Amino acid sequence: MMQKLITFAVPCYNSAAYMRHCIETLLSAGEQAEIILVDDGSVKDETPAICDEYAAKYPTIVKAIHQENGGHGEGVNQGIRNATGLYYKVVDSDDWLDTDALKKVLAKLTTLVARGTAPDLMICNYVYEHVEDGTSHTVRYTNVFPENRLFSWMHVGHFRPDQNLLMHSVMYRTGVLRQCGMVLPKHTFYVDNIFVYQPLPYVKSMYYMDLDLYRYFIGRADQSVNESVMVKRVDQQLRVTKHMIACQDLDALKDQKRLRSYMVHYLSVMMAISDIFLLLDGTDEAKAKRTELWQYLKANTSTGVYNAVKFNLGGLTNMKFPGSDKVILGAYRTARKIFKFN
Repeated sequence: MMQKLITFAVPCYNSAAYMRHCIETLLSAGEQAEIILVDDGSVKDETPAICDEYAAKYPTIVKAIHQENGGHGEGVNQGIRNATGLYYKVVDSDDWLDTDALKKVLAKLTTLVARGTAPDLMICNYVYEHVEDGTSHTVRYTNVFPENRLFSWMHVGHFRPDQNLLMHSVMYRTGVLRQCGMVLPKHTFYVDNIFVYQPLPYVKSMYYMDLDLYRYFIGRADQSVNESVMVKRVDQQLRVTKHMIACQDLDALKDQKRLRSYMVHYLSVMMAISDIFLLLDGTDEAKAKRTELWQYLKANTSTGVYNAVKFNLGGLTNMKFPGSDKVILGAYRTARKIFKFN
């Protein structure tokens, strides 16, 4: 039996209201795709039955896996463990893929695989679909990556703060994900940051297509990126940031300056996000956690890495002067309005 070109993993948790739309867009890939629906212990709705229904209807494409509730990260882990596709992409059950763009991406991957030049990482654009005001915002990488050719980290340009690689923009070669040994923490939100960070040193070749592939639905009240929800879950944000600090020695990447620079930048963004949500919390306990996070960074990295993170975006949210907390939160709210990132 021929290997599938791509595995789509769809972590599902009480997703019955919207998961069908997601799955139908993935089915447009036909037999080239394997779709793993991971039911993460759903008990409130018909999610488990919908997973089984698709697996029965499309037995050569869809697999249904039912697990005890382990959170989004364990859904992704389960997908990696069971994937048989050459490439691996996570699609959240409330998001979807543009079917025309998907067709073009899979056609290009088919050609590259046939030539023996399959990249470790395929990158496309993603689109924020804002439900509250009916607008959308596309994040593209035309100024960062060469288009429509294989390239390495040497050819990567400068990322703006709103332009990081996210789970939405990447398709990893499944072998890369297994090689890097990544296991996402259970019962933890925001693990998508680990997913797009930890495997990067194992990525030697990349390919970018300027296509709006992933549609990221944003604006539900219970969403993990809702601000009040993020403040409540700040300990999970801290767990993810600490995992990222510990999972890679950035000094080992000194010979790959652009890769190291990007990973320092991403880590600095994560420090800034952690700082901001601890500031929004505003309690003495949150202030202590903020100090402890920077101490953790200092203890687990070299002076060079610590300073590189500090003198990047992360340092801007860790300034100490009279009224600095208000200034930082004001700047955050302004950026949020401009970039509409949550």
